[in-house]
Amino acid sequence: MKREVMWVKAMSNAQQSINSPSSKPNASAFLWNQHMMLNVNCRGYLIAQFMQPEPSKYAFAPNIEAKTFMQPEHPYFAHHPGRFFYIKDEASKTVFSVPFAPCNEALDKFKFTATPKQVIWQIEHLGFAIDLCLQLANDAPFEYWQISLADLTGQNRRVSVYSYFTLGYMSWMNQTANYYPDEDSIVAQYVTPYQKLSDYPKLKDTAQCTFLTSSHKPDSWCANQLSFEGVKGLHSPAGIQTVSLNNKPAFYETPVAIMQHRMKLSPKHQRRQFVFGPCHRSAEMASIRKKHVSLCEKAFSSTLAEHAPLAYENFQLQSRDAKFDDFINHWLPRQVYYHGDVNRLTTDPQTRNYLQDNIGMCFLRPSSARECLLRSLEQQFASGEMPDGILIHPEAELKYINQIPHSDHCIWLPLLLEVYLDQTNDTSVLHQMLAFQDSSEEKSLIEHIELALHWVLSKRDHRGLCFIEQGDWCDPMNMVGPKGKGVSSWLTLATATAIKVWIRLVNDYKVDVPKSDFAHSLRELQQAVIQHCWDGNWFARGITDDNELFGISSDREGRIYLNPQSWALLAGIDSDEYKSKMLMSVDQHLQTPFGNQMLAPCYTQMDERIGRVTQKFPGSAENGSVYNHAFAFWIYAMFTSGEADKGLLNLKEMLSAMHSEQAGQLPIYLPNYFRGAYTQFPETAGRSSHLFNTGTAAWIYRIVIEQLFGLRGCGKDLWLQPQIPSSMGNCDIRYRFRNADIHLKIEFGNTLTPKLEINGRMAKDLRIENVKEGEQYTLKLKLPNDKQKCHAKLILVCGVSGAGKSTLGQALAEKLGAVFIEGDALHAKEAIAKMAEGVALSEDDRAPWLARLQLTAAQKLAHGYDTVVSFSGLKAEHRALLMSINVNTKLVMLAPSESILQERLLSRKGHFFSPHLLASQLASLEMPSPSENTLVIDGGQQDNVQQLLHQMHDFIAKQTPNDE
Repeated sequence: MKREVMWVKAMSNAQQSINSPSSKPNASAFLWNQHMMLNVNCRGYLIAQFMQPEPSKYAFAPNIEAKTFMQPEHPYFAHHPGRFFYIKDEASKTVFSVPFAPCNEALDKFKFTATPKQVIWQIEHLGFAIDLCLQLANDAPFEYWQISLADLTGQNRRVSVYSYFTLGYMSWMNQTANYYPDEDSIVAQYVTPYQKLSDYPKLKDTAQCTFLTSSHKPDSWCANQLSFEGVKGLHSPAGIQTVSLNNKPAFYETPVAIMQHRMKLSPKHQRRQFVFGPCHRSAEMASIRKKHVSLCEKAFSSTLAEHAPLAYENFQLQSRDAKFDDFINHWLPRQVYYHGDVNRLTTDPQTRNYLQDNIGMCFLRPSSARECLLRSLEQQFASGEMPDGILIHPEAELKYINQIPHSDHCIWLPLLLEVYLDQTNDTSVLHQMLAFQDSSEEKSLIEHIELALHWVLSKRDHRGLCFIEQGDWCDPMNMVGPKGKGVSSWLTLATATAIKVWIRLVNDYKVDVPKSDFAHSLRELQQAVIQHCWDGNWFARGITDDNELFGISSDREGRIYLNPQSWALLAGIDSDEYKSKMLMSVDQHLQTPFGNQMLAPCYTQMDERIGRVTQKFPGSAENGSVYNHAFAFWIYAMFTSGEADKGLLNLKEMLSAMHSEQAGQLPIYLPNYFRGAYTQFPETAGRSSHLFNTGTAAWIYRIVIEQLFGLRGCGKDLWLQPQIPSSMGNCDIRYRFRNADIHLKIEFGNTLTPKLEINGRMAKDLRIENVKEGEQYTLKLKLPNDKQKCHAKLILVCGVSGAGKSTLGQALAEKLGAVFIEGDALHAKEAIAKMAEGVALSEDDRAPWLARLQLTAAQKLAHGYDTVVSFSGLKAEHRALLMSINVNTKLVMLAPSESILQERLLSRKGHFFSPHLLASQLASLEMPSPSENTLVIDGGQQDNVQQLLHQMHDFIAKQTPNDE
C-alpha cells in the first residue's frame, strides 16, 4: 500500500508549464489512446490522427504529403489546424481569443500546462478568468474540451463564447458542413479523393465525417469559413461583429465548426464541454452525443490525484538534480510507453523502429516486447531476411519507406532479445517455434536469430563489408548502393555488434546452438572495417557503387559521421589506437552545446554519390542535425567502452538542450532532432524539431537504468554496477524488476571498493541472487568518492582581423593536442553579411556570438580538453566573459602593425571580413592589462611561425598562481 501511495504522489507532480504564448510559440504537449493521438501547442494549434485502421485525419492542414501525420518543425497557418475560442464582451464589444491564436492579443496572465492526461490553459484577460482543458476519450478517437469562465470584476457581465474548430480543406471531390438541431451538432462530410477504382472498396466504409457537439445547445452557429471570416481575417472575423452567427452551412465550400454560447458570468465559473472527432455518418450523432457528452463532463470533474498510478512509472529516482529526476521519473518513460503502446500509431511500423521501440518496453511492459519479437520473426523470410516493415493489423500493407529495400533490419533482433532476456529471464521464448512469411516450416526463435545473422553475413562484398542497398539505418542515404556494390561501414559494425551480443547471450543463458564460428565472423568484420574504412582519425561512412570512400577527411562536406565511430566502439574496436582518435575527432568536429551532430560539415547541395540526405536543409534531420537517436548510440557507446563520465556529460547535454530557450519546447519529450549545422547556421542550431516519434527514448531509458545506475539483469540475478560520479550525490531509487520491489540507496563515502547491503546483510558481490517475484529488497550501496581531476587549459588567441589568429591558433592546438574553436565560424549569417558590406558590428550583434563562444569553450573544457579559441577579443569585457569559464586561462594577443595588417587583408581571398573595417577594429582594441595573464606578440615576430609556437608553448606551460 505504501508503494502505491508513492507512485500516485509521483504521478501527481508530473507537469510542465510556460507562462507566455510567445516565448516558445511552438511549445507543445501530446496525448494518445489506443485509437488516436494528438499534438497541441500553447497557442491552440493542434494536429491529430486516428486509426481506421490506417492513420487518418478529421481536421486537415495544408500539407504536400497529405497523409503525413507528424513532420519535424511542422508549419502552422492562420486558419488551421486549430482549436480556438473567441470571447466577446457583449457590453463593450471587445473581442479576444484563447488560448492565444488567432487574435494573438497579449493576455494579462497566461499559463500553459502539460500533464500526462490533460493539457490545461489558465488565462486572465480584461477581467475574465478562463480555464481551458483538453483530454481524450478513453475508448474512442474523440477530443474532450472544457472551457470555464468567471467574471473577476464583480459586474456580472454578459459574454458570447464562440468555439472555433477548424476543419481545413477536407476534399476537392466533395465537402459539406451543416448543423443538426436534434443532436446540437455540426457535422462536416467529405469524400476522400481517390483515382484508382481498386481503392474505393477500402474507402467506402471509412469514417468521412467530422463533428463538433456541445454540452449546451448553441445560441447560433456557422459552418462556412469564408462567410464567418469576411475580409478582415480571423483576428477580426465578420461573424463576430453581429449579434448572432448567420447559421450558414457550407456546400462545397471550406467548412468550419463554430458555435456561439451566450453566458451571464459571475465570480463562480460557468462551464461548457465540447466533443470533437470523426464519425462515419451524421446518423451516428445521437448515440455519440448521448454517450460522450456525459463522459466528457465526468472526465473534467475528476482531479489528477484521483488517477490510478501510471503503468510506466516503475523507476523512480531522487537525486540532487530535480530537473533530471522529473524527466527520468515521468516524461521519459511516458514517451517510451507511447511508442510501445500504439507503435507510433501505425499499422506497418518500420522493422528497425518496431524492434528498437520495444527495447524500452522491456522495462515497462515486457509482454509487449515478447509479442514484438514473435510477431516480427513470424514475418521473417525463410532465407533469414527481415521485411522492411512489420504488419500489425490484418488489413495493413507496407507503405512509404517500407516499400524501399533497406539492409539493417536483421541486426536489431539480438539487440532486443538481449534486453528482454536480461529483464525477464524468460528463456522459454528461445524455444518458441515459429514459421516464416514464405514457408510453413517451423523453427525455434534461436534458429530464426541465427538465420538473420547468417543472412546479413552473406550480403557482403569481396572486402567483407556489408552491402547498403538503398539505405541502412540512415533512410535517405539511398544512392550509395542501388547498383548492388556500395557498402556501409556502419552496417558492418552494427552486424559485428549484433554478433557480439548473440555470443554473449549464448554464453550467459546457456543457449544450445549448432556449432558455428560467429567469433571468427566478428573478427572478420572488425578487420574489414579497420583495413578499408579507417581514415587516420575516424572511420569512413562507407564506399559507393563507384568504389569511392566517403565520410573522410578529404571530403568538403560530410567529412565525418557519428554512427561509425559509435558502433566501432560497440563492436569492440576500442583499443586506444583507435578510440582516443575517434573521441577527439567526434568532439572536435561533431560536438555542439546541444549534442553531437550526425555528420559535419552539413551538405549544402545534392551529392549524387550519397543521395537524398544531401538534399535536406543543412542542420535538419539526417543532414547534420543533432539527431538524438544517433546521439543516443554514442552515449551508450561511452558507457559501454569505459567512458562513463563523458557519457553522463553527453546525456546531460541532450537533456539540457531540451530545456534550452533555443529549443523552444517543453521538456516533456526528447525530439527526434535539434537543429545542427552549428558552424554553418549557428543562429538556428539547437532548435527542436518538436517531433516526439523517435527511437531515442528507448535507448536513453535503457542507458539510465542499465548503464548509469547499473541495474541489469542476467539469468536469475540483478547486478548493481552503477557508473555515476560522486558529484551526482547520494541517490534514492525505487525500481520494479520482475515484479519485485527494489529500494536502493546509493551513498558515496570513504571506501576503497563498492559495498552492497541487502536487507541489512552484507552481500558477497554486487548482485541480488535469484530475484523472487513479489519480494521486497532494501539495498544500500556504498561507492568510493571520485579522485580529483585536473582542470583543462583554455587559451585565447586574440587580435584584430588579419593578425593571424586562425593560423596560429590552429597550429598551437595541434602542437598541444588541444581542440580548436574558430570564432569566425560561430558568427550568424546576418553578422557575416554586415561585415562583408563594411558595416561594423554593434555590441548587440556581438552578444549572441560571444555567448556561443562561451558555451562552446565551456563544453570542450568540461570534456577534459585543453581548448584554443581564436576570436577578436577587442574589448576587455569580451575576453573576461570567456576567461570567466575557467581559472586556468592564458591569453595570447597578436598585435602586428597596421601596415602589415592592411597588406594581409588586401591579399586575403575568400574571407567575409571587409578590409575597410580594420580602422574601426583598431580603434576599439583595448590592449590587455597585466592581470589578464597575457603574452603579447608584435608584428616583428609574425613571419616565423615555428618560433612563435615555441614561444606560445613556453608561455602556456609556465605555471601561474591561477594554475594551482
